[in-house]
Formats: sequence, C-alpha cells, structure tokens
Amino acid sequence: MPYLRHAMDVLTSRGRRARVVVTAVGLAVLLSGTVWGADDHFPFGPFRMYSTSDPADADAPDTRVEGVDRSGNLVDLGEGATGIRRAEIEGQQSRYVADPSRLSEIAEAYGRRQPDAPELTEVRIVIRWHDITDRRPTGGWVDETVVRWQVTR
Repeated sequence: MPYLRHAMDVLTSRGRRARVVVTAVGLAVLLSGTVWGADDHFPFGPFRMYSTSDPADADAPDTRVEGVDRSGNLVDLGEGATGIRRAEIEGQQSRYVADPSRLSEIAEAYGRRQPDAPELTEVRIVIRWHDITDRRPTGGWVDETVVRWQVTR
C-alpha cells in the first residue's frame, strides 16, 4: 500500500526553524554546562561522580557520627537515632569543622528521638579510611576524628 501524505505529515518551514533553534539552544546549554558546569547543574552539567575516578591506591572514606552518653557508652548517631541522614552530615562537614558547636544540634535531635536515653556529653564526626591497594580493599583502616563537640558545664 503506497504511503499517502496528509496535511499533518508535512512540517512547515516555520516548524523546521523552531526545531532547529530549540535543538541549538539545548546543545549550547549542554556544551556550556559540560565546560563550566558543576554537579548541581545536572543534566546540563557534568555528573563528575561518574566521569572521574580516584587513584588506584586512594583510601576510601566512610563517614559516621558517634556520641558518648553520660554513662560513657559509645552511641551510633546514624539516621535511625537522630533522623539526620549521613549525606546531610557529609554535605555540611566543613561547617561543623568551622563551628563545632553546631554538633549540639545532632545531640538535640538524638534527645528528641530517644527521650529515655542518657544525655549525650560528646558528639563527633569520624571518618574511617579504608586502605585500598590496586583498587582492592586490604582490610586495614584508620579512624580520623575530624570534629568534636563536648558539653560544657
């Protein structure tokens, strides 16, 4: 059966120009985002997480928040205990380092979610650096406390 052209099958010259302009603008935004953009500009900027890699022997960080209660017990201050996601902690880490008293907010969040638990006397952000050799974990690790806040009384 031969193909029959309908009036709707024909693209006008105005329609072609509009498509070319929209395509050119999209490509220009994509190219400028690739050259000058950051992860926040995705999908019009590079998503560097997938476009770069660490050196073969770079240690892998594992950030956690922990506290010490009045009894001296170590307390995991993960999302279940505080309602604060690890990504939020990592994203604000430089602000916690600049002002350690901000860690008191984590202690307060813990107190709201765990009202019967002993009060925290210390909160700290700890990075466990897992040893990597030739892109493989060796099983070794070192903990680094990057910031600490203690109750002052």
